[in-house]
Amino acid sequence: MTIVDAHHHIWRQADLPWLQGPMVPRIFGPYEPIRRDYPIEEFLADIAGSGIEKCVYVQTNWAKTGAVSEVEWVQSVADRHGWPHAVVGYADLLDDNVADALKRQALYPLMRGIRMQLHWHDNEMYRFAPAPDLMNDRRFRKNLRLVASQGWSFDLQVFTSQMADAAKLAADNPDIIFVLQHAGMLEDLSPQGRAVWRDGMKRLAGEQNIVSKLSGLGTFIHRNDAAHIGDVVLQTVELFGAGRCLFGSNFPIEKLWTSYADLVTAHRAAIASLPAPDQQAILSGTATRVYRL
Repeated sequence: MTIVDAHHHIWRQADLPWLQGPMVPRIFGPYEPIRRDYPIEEFLADIAGSGIEKCVYVQTNWAKTGAVSEVEWVQSVADRHGWPHAVVGYADLLDDNVADALKRQALYPLMRGIRMQLHWHDNEMYRFAPAPDLMNDRRFRKNLRLVASQGWSFDLQVFTSQMADAAKLAADNPDIIFVLQHAGMLEDLSPQGRAVWRDGMKRLAGEQNIVSKLSGLGTFIHRNDAAHIGDVVLQTVELFGAGRCLFGSNFPIEKLWTSYADLVTAHRAAIASLPAPDQQAILSGTATRVYRL
């Protein structure tokens, strides 16, 4: 079956503040091997033989002032190489003047969505957003309507403690497709943590405009674990349905502990028991629909 990678990155180190200067702690652990350029040529070499036919680039935290430049650069890469096939850019939806940036991003034909990372955690190592409830902010809500006016999706990145607010956000914006990042970012693998995650995922799955990206599943365990991937993937598919799930590699982050081929093998194994149409939806169909590939 053909595969669409709905979440990958390419980057130039010079554009990324977190890859410059002192090592900044990240939730995926030490990252010395990827503190460098990760160009499209390397990504294409990584995916060779894996059955990947298309891919979606997701923003990589350039400086906030570079939100338009990031899209411009990725579009230029695609114009030269034919990859990637869609772009999810960044926008600061707390900025009262964000409308101009969104209009400028819309000039690039590959633009399909926005990701503003909202995840907040009691553990400072896992924290990205400055507060847990930014999605309830009046400015955020107002500017999210500008994203809707472009016909774009919103890549939703939250932890379990934020899932109730995330479900309400989706309910209040039924015309936006929300793409849940990394299957809800399960980080507490205790029985209680798993139960809280499943309850939150069930709440999110109740909103029909939320789809779940099956990506980044090595983030908190720092390995490519087939059993862990199988558990998270099958529970997520059970809740959302295959037509609302999509595969993403999160490369080159996952390259810290695995090869692309091994990652794809683990995900294929996770869904091997599902009917062929469901497998195809997860591997390409849902991403093709959501990102209009």
